[in-house]
Amino acid sequence: MSATPPIIPARMKGLNRAEICDRNFSEFVENWAGAVAAAPTDDAPVLPGSACSAADFRALFESQLISRHLDLMARVLRVQNKVFYTIGSSGHEGNAMVARLTRHTDPAFLHYRSGGFMAERFRKLPGMDPVMDSALSFAASQDDPASGGRHKVWGSKPLWVLPQTSTIASHLPKALGTAVAIEQARRIGHVLPIPDDSIAICSFGDASANHASAQTAFNTASWTAYQKLPAPVLFVCEDNGIGISVKTPSGWIAASFSQRPGLDYFYADGLDLANGYAQVARAVEHCRRTRRPTFLHLRTTRIMGHAGTDFEIEWRSIEELVALEATDPLLRSAHIALASGLMTRAQVLALYEATRKRCFAAAEEADRRPKITTLAEVVRPLAPYTPDAVAAEAARAGDSERRLSVFGGEARLPEKQPPRHLAIQINNALHDLFCKYPETLLFGEDVAQKGGVYTVTKGLQKSFGGKRVFNTLLDETMILGLAQGFASMGMLPLPEIQYLAYFHNACDQIRGEACSLQFFSNDQFRNPMLVRMAGLGYQRGFGGHFHNDNSITALRDIPGLVVGCASRGDDAAMMLRTLAALAKVDGRVSIFLEPIALYMTKDLYEAGDGLWSTAYPSPDQALTLGEGRVYAPEQGDGSDLVIVSYGNGVPMSLRAARTIANTHGWSVRVLDLRWLVPLNADWIVANVRGAKRIVVVDEGRHSAGVGEGVITALAEAGLGNVSMRRVVGVDTYTPLAGAAFLVLPGEADIATAAAGLA
Repeated sequence: MSATPPIIPARMKGLNRAEICDRNFSEFVENWAGAVAAAPTDDAPVLPGSACSAADFRALFESQLISRHLDLMARVLRVQNKVFYTIGSSGHEGNAMVARLTRHTDPAFLHYRSGGFMAERFRKLPGMDPVMDSALSFAASQDDPASGGRHKVWGSKPLWVLPQTSTIASHLPKALGTAVAIEQARRIGHVLPIPDDSIAICSFGDASANHASAQTAFNTASWTAYQKLPAPVLFVCEDNGIGISVKTPSGWIAASFSQRPGLDYFYADGLDLANGYAQVARAVEHCRRTRRPTFLHLRTTRIMGHAGTDFEIEWRSIEELVALEATDPLLRSAHIALASGLMTRAQVLALYEATRKRCFAAAEEADRRPKITTLAEVVRPLAPYTPDAVAAEAARAGDSERRLSVFGGEARLPEKQPPRHLAIQINNALHDLFCKYPETLLFGEDVAQKGGVYTVTKGLQKSFGGKRVFNTLLDETMILGLAQGFASMGMLPLPEIQYLAYFHNACDQIRGEACSLQFFSNDQFRNPMLVRMAGLGYQRGFGGHFHNDNSITALRDIPGLVVGCASRGDDAAMMLRTLAALAKVDGRVSIFLEPIALYMTKDLYEAGDGLWSTAYPSPDQALTLGEGRVYAPEQGDGSDLVIVSYGNGVPMSLRAARTIANTHGWSVRVLDLRWLVPLNADWIVANVRGAKRIVVVDEGRHSAGVGEGVITALAEAGLGNVSMRRVVGVDTYTPLAGAAFLVLPGEADIATAAAGLA
């Protein structure tokens, strides 16, 4: 039975639609005059033929009402500045069925219209209050158990709901990654923090299903299923037919997904608990039993607009709004409650008003709770760092017997070998990390049998097997989504992004998802990972822009991220140990930027000198985050000129320093930053103070590199009166062949800058 569209008098057409939906429910119940059946027992179907029992229905109906009244409360109190979020769940309350039919240990990545789901999942553990917890989040209270008042999110550590902000499908890749990780754990012998037969739940809207981030997850799910690899993810598309104001073509979701290979499609009526319950149950059971990607097309509607600021009456006809409001799932649920004999009209209305009272009381209490008032508290969970613990972990040696086996005996340990170039020492360091951390996984494009396009991962798959070192499809968004999934399940992912230029199409997986999780979960959830990324320029003109990308600012603008960039092999090994320790101890997300042009570089000043090959540091040696390297001059204290650089700029600066010393008779020292994010301003200032002149060599672009951060640090430390120059890349893409060196800094440019300071 569907609800009859209410007749809205002309005097009510200008009212707030939330008020109208509120009145609709009460009037529907008051005027209901249908036949009443004998009340069912708790374990009997709520209506004949329904898979939803009376007990199931009663709980679901209460969860729906909680969700609705949280929405209504938010609309009222927002204008009083007691609530700071009004994107509601009205019309989507049927997602409570998904929560009831899954477990609280099934990791959930939720659409923002998930009030019903959350209210129902709260029933899974005793002593939890969905109303108070939600009210604290709406009020941005410091007592909010999900985010600590940093954002209105649906999240809960004990209920395994990983918080999202207003995502546009960017959470789908990591949800699929979590499903893959659940199965991967079994293959590598890793103990999961959840039951082995768990599934990952991921909900989103019909409009978001069209987004590139969503499509990459669907494609990867199909790609995975095609190879018969388990990936138990339940994609829940809550189809309300509209995205803000853009309508989804009728039938589009079914047409697009019902026949998609490798994605098992189920439909459920989310507007009708009695009818939709069995449909949702079939999808959940199928996903858990088959371990296959499952697509649940859940019919919903959207009433009361996209958010409190969306006045639909301004762009939709009154007739359309009235018809839409007649599909309100709470009207159908009220009918079921009454027709089944489970509740009387008075009982339904009493429950409705009691729920309203409960939500407003919680909101008033939440408004009295403390808010975040200091900057320190805002940023506290963003980038946790415990230096002593990180240092101890970084210097902790791994399994010595395993090392001997992997490297082939005592005499073949890397620290006993002659000096090697950067690529080999990174490779040795990766082998060491795999020995030290059995939960480590390395994956990406071409990293397995081939060993990467520059052979940096050569031999890892042979030593540690295809379960720990494996190729992925060519999709950086999904590579980083997989990394987040593995991280959430307690593993240590080392994804490889083949080139810095390839990162930009997937940047939001780090910026909007991986690095934001600690912040928006109040450090309750973490994404510990170490992303390896080849990049920067100077490949002798090979490859043009995509293989000589110097867009470093794309990394420097990500809150909470750590970025290291080694220019030589020993530094690389010690930095990798520190970055892995940061992940293990503090849950940090980091990127290790590897200068491609230095991978195979052995010499510094002249061919055959071997001065850019380094010995491998023993496993107990590591670097401190922010600790740079000082290259002292052969004579003097280096105060005549200090050159600050990183990556390719370091050997270039050392060669230029020799030329400058011979030309001007200056004592020149060179600083290698090594850590690009965060810049260690104190270290920079301490090692520059007293210099007569400063040159900053930055292979990033003039308008967006690292150099401006160095100059700012110096100026803020009161060194602005020292003569300074920047030697930087040009604001352009890198061209092919010899023209590349016209846009990148060179040794002659450094010498010219120094001469300008003479």
